[in-house]
Amino acid sequence: MEDSAKKLDDHTIQFVRILPGPIEKVWSFLEDSDKRGLWFARGKLAPKVGETFEMRFKHSELSPHQAPAPERMTEIDKNGHGSTNRLLAFEPPHRLAFTFGPDTRPETASRVEFLLEQEGAPSDNKVRLTLTHSQIPDGDFMRNVSGGWHAHLAVLQYRAEGQTPPAFWDVWRKYDSAYDKHSV
Repeated sequence: MEDSAKKLDDHTIQFVRILPGPIEKVWSFLEDSDKRGLWFARGKLAPKVGETFEMRFKHSELSPHQAPAPERMTEIDKNGHGSTNRLLAFEPPHRLAFTFGPDTRPETASRVEFLLEQEGAPSDNKVRLTLTHSQIPDGDFMRNVSGGWHAHLAVLQYRAEGQTPPAFWDVWRKYDSAYDKHSV
């Protein structure tokens, strides 16, 4: 897959997407709980770097189109699930970073960082989004989050382009199985 996760090392993957701008529009999909909830998870960010915040995932709400959840995700899909995260960086409209997963200690937790940069000339109105997920504990976790991020970023691409995405679980199945078959 051309837009697959790039493995930077045994504990780090990276995705790059080119989205329609301006940069403030793309930033709003990261910072604003309601807009982030259209492609990833809802939850108001912490007011200060170093503080924790909650995000709520409900994958069936990411599109008006529906598909059944995979068997291993049925309960999560039905009830949603939450995560506690620690805000690591907040530099509007260019950088957002937070812990990801059950551990919120910055020194040991998995970390997600989004960087936004203008792509090309200002008149091109394009934004380069770079997502780096680091401190990933092992290969199974890496494969799992690779498929998940790929699916979520596909939904973000639809949203940023003003389109309605297909059913999330259909998108997820396409990418999750690709990462199951290949090492990241």
